[in-house]
Amino acid sequence: MAHESVSDEKQDAHQALQAPLEAQDEFDFDLDSPPIDAKRGARRRWFASRRSIALGTVIALVIGVGAMRFLSKPATRQTQPAQTAAVAPQLSVTVAAVEMTSVSRTLNATGTVAAKELVSVLPQVSNLQIKEISVKEGDTVKVGQVMAVLDYSVLQTQGSQVQADLEKSQADVQQKQAALAQAQAAIAQAQAAVGQAQATLAQNRANLGQAERTLQRYQYLANQGAISRQELDTRVTAVTTAAETVRVAEAGISSAQANVRSAEANVSRAQADVSSSQAVVRNYQARVQQSKIELTQALVFAPVSGTVVAPSAEGRCDGTGQAIARVGDTSGNKALFCLIRNGLLELQVKIPDVQLKEVPTRAPVSVTNNADTRIRLQGRVREVVPLVDPQSRQATVKIDLPYSSLLKPGMFLAAAITSNTAEALTVPAKAVLPQPDGKAVVYLLEGNDTARAQTVEAGTTSGSGDLSTAKVEIKSGLKEGDRVIVQGAGYLKDGDKVQVVNGQ
Repeated sequence: MAHESVSDEKQDAHQALQAPLEAQDEFDFDLDSPPIDAKRGARRRWFASRRSIALGTVIALVIGVGAMRFLSKPATRQTQPAQTAAVAPQLSVTVAAVEMTSVSRTLNATGTVAAKELVSVLPQVSNLQIKEISVKEGDTVKVGQVMAVLDYSVLQTQGSQVQADLEKSQADVQQKQAALAQAQAAIAQAQAAVGQAQATLAQNRANLGQAERTLQRYQYLANQGAISRQELDTRVTAVTTAAETVRVAEAGISSAQANVRSAEANVSRAQADVSSSQAVVRNYQARVQQSKIELTQALVFAPVSGTVVAPSAEGRCDGTGQAIARVGDTSGNKALFCLIRNGLLELQVKIPDVQLKEVPTRAPVSVTNNADTRIRLQGRVREVVPLVDPQSRQATVKIDLPYSSLLKPGMFLAAAITSNTAEALTVPAKAVLPQPDGKAVVYLLEGNDTARAQTVEAGTTSGSGDLSTAKVEIKSGLKEGDRVIVQGAGYLKDGDKVQVVNGQ
């Protein structure tokens, strides 16, 4: 209906415009004729006034139609010319200059957390049942801390029996020592008898000499006839008796000396018996001491400080733990527990052999975990294992990690190994806008107020722990001294007008 009304208004306006024009043509035709008289001049003036009135009427109609069309449009269309004419506001941005800085080259890798050193906790006594477990997996223990208690009742019984045997052997030693003392006393008596026999022999020899000298005088007197034969025989008998006494005394000395030798032999035997008994005592003393040690060893102590982890099913500490020991298990030659010495862990990553030359020892490493943003650690390369897997052509690189309660053996972490440092073009990290196609864009400031999009090839990011200070290496697309937009870059499109607020 509105459309038909507008069309009618247009038609009426057109007809109104045509009528005066036709009248004008007729009037002009009359004006072109030569004047006849004054009456004809009056008619000319009348027609001229009528023509002015008609033209005014046409103009009024045209204006009225236009006003009606304007008023009949929706409100949104009425304001459209004003919106088109408005000037878009400029975005406030900050800029920074492209500059040459030192950039650390990094080698990215992933790997698994493992214990830096695993220590086996073995029982020192075999074939005993575990009576008590005082730790669980994941606990932190100190060196010397009791981790388990073995059933030592059998050891106590054995120790009591050995103690009894020791006391018996000690009593036997005392008896043997008493016998030795008696043998040593017999030697002294025999030696005294030898001395006495020697003294008797000396006296008897002196008596024999005196008797022999007396016999010689009496023999002289008998030859002179001064004494009788009977007196001479008496002196001969005295010499014979004295000689026999000497012989008996000499025999007594030999017997006394034999007694000394017998006593000495008895002493040697007694000393041997004492030594043998003392050896038995020492043996039992050692067994008693061993029994005490075994009783002590029934307590399983932590050999080092560290974190408790489980050994393998075969009782080895090789990082493939199954479960720690349980009450009732029998001790043997398998590890009951494993300890991560001092709780220190390492990250083991695989590096292709062609890149090993880029991994210097002691190189700093940034360690992160995509699943846990709290894990942001600084490690250091400790060792490049000198063995390349012939199948994968990779070698293991071991990275020392600082202690952190967030780390667990078996975790998967990412490592950025700093290989070397070089001069390169860099821009603030906030100026680089990654694109879905994998490329990156920055906005260059042209003149003082125009942003132009520039595709660049981004390289290493340094100081990535803090985005406000991080820098990105630009391998291509920019030159030193270019000004790039930092704050506000994410809201721009190519050709936008901007207002710089940091004055660079």
